[in-house]
Amino acid sequence: MAMLKNIEVRGAREHNLKNVSVDIPLNQLVCVTGSSGSGKSTLIHNILHRALARKFHRTKAVPGKHKSIEGMEHIDRVIVVDQSALGKSPRSNPATYTGALDHVRQLFAKLPMSRQRGYKAGRFSFNVKGGRCEKCSGDGALKIDMHFLADAYVPCDACHGKRYNRETLEITFKGKNISEVLEMTALEANEFFGKVPKLDAIITALCNVGLGYIRLG
Repeated sequence: MAMLKNIEVRGAREHNLKNVSVDIPLNQLVCVTGSSGSGKSTLIHNILHRALARKFHRTKAVPGKHKSIEGMEHIDRVIVVDQSALGKSPRSNPATYTGALDHVRQLFAKLPMSRQRGYKAGRFSFNVKGGRCEKCSGDGALKIDMHFLADAYVPCDACHGKRYNRETLEITFKGKNISEVLEMTALEANEFFGKVPKLDAIITALCNVGLGYIRLG
């Protein structure tokens, strides 16, 4: 049986950690649990992540106090997956993050009715004025301030959650408008667009990594 490889944190002494040593198995899904204030974030984020990021990605963040970290030779990078927005804006989605929406917008702008009306690719963006629904600013939903409670969101009563105004939604490709395209899963879009250049590579990649279920928008 092959020996199990570990990342080993030795002598962690930051904040509430008092000379703690931990072995973290590799090639497994590992959870670090404990009561509030026990040092979970300090161990994983402040010490382990910062130390690995300095070694592999030359970041400048200084790790928390510890004696050593052993087993780094078993890995070649460190990636943090958190709740931060994928792109520059919280409005980012799989279509914008992968660049697929740029190609979809260009495709819609080349359709005969778009050319007849003078619509450019920007017409099919929900981030700028022109083709988006202005009541919800392209969000598809309206925020209701609940004061002492969490904000509530309801579908926009102007576009009914479609994000775009009526004129933009009149432009269709193979019977689907831009809003309906964004509602497609990657698997549905892969079949719908077929071999459209550039789009095919992006959407196929989503499907190949197991994200075929995710909606483009």
